[in-house]
Amino acid sequence: MTGPAWDAALRVAETANLLVAVDFDGTLAPTVDDPATARALPRSVAAVDELAQLDSTAVALVSGRHLAGLRSVAEAPPEVILVGSHGAESLVSGEESGPTLSAREHDTLDALCRGIQAVAARFPGAHAEPKPSGCGLHTRLVAPADAEVAREAALAVVRALAGSASITERYGKDILEFTVRPADKGTALGWLRELTSATAVLFLGDDVTDEDGFRALSPGDVGIKVGTGDTAAEFRVADPIEVSELLAAVATARERAVSGVQRGRD
Repeated sequence: MTGPAWDAALRVAETANLLVAVDFDGTLAPTVDDPATARALPRSVAAVDELAQLDSTAVALVSGRHLAGLRSVAEAPPEVILVGSHGAESLVSGEESGPTLSAREHDTLDALCRGIQAVAARFPGAHAEPKPSGCGLHTRLVAPADAEVAREAALAVVRALAGSASITERYGKDILEFTVRPADKGTALGWLRELTSATAVLFLGDDVTDEDGFRALSPGDVGIKVGTGDTAAEFRVADPIEVSELLAAVATARERAVSGVQRGRD
């Protein structure tokens, strides 16, 4: 396939130190009703593995899932950096890191999770997802009218807690998430850029929460929105199938670029 997104991705593959950062659900993996069954498409898995083995190339999966959940579905090699909870957690070279909450934040988080779980129990198909610094309310399987009522009920829980602590709310696809420690994919990409000494970033994502990442990109980086909807990304591809094809092409181009540099040094 060809197009502006492909041209830009192949161009950035020529940079000296490349960071490929990719959302998981809806990007590497098609969106499914049961998040525990989500798996990246085989061609995407192969491309990620190939990129992660190349010199001067770093690969990171940047997800809203908590780190344990991301690890269980991603099945990524150890060279791939995992970033969970929108940047609040990470796994780098076997070392996990996450938020260290104060006693007050712990208390607020416990009350928040209890409240969101109580809301989820009222609506068939809804479920709460506790995270190290927050809790999400999933409404993908809830009737649209009930989903809106459920979201309003969750917001009421947060309003009741607002006097005791600061809680950040974030909307995604069929999820409303609350955190006691702010984190977003834009900040995560900045940290990854510094960690990997990247001279350019290729970032792909499909969700509303990926917009923080797109807005954080610098000139020379490439942001690619997957699917429809308003976006700050400059480029767009159709779906996870096209993502898999594009990543395979980037892996091939990157291997040529890295090999060319190595031959030039010999």
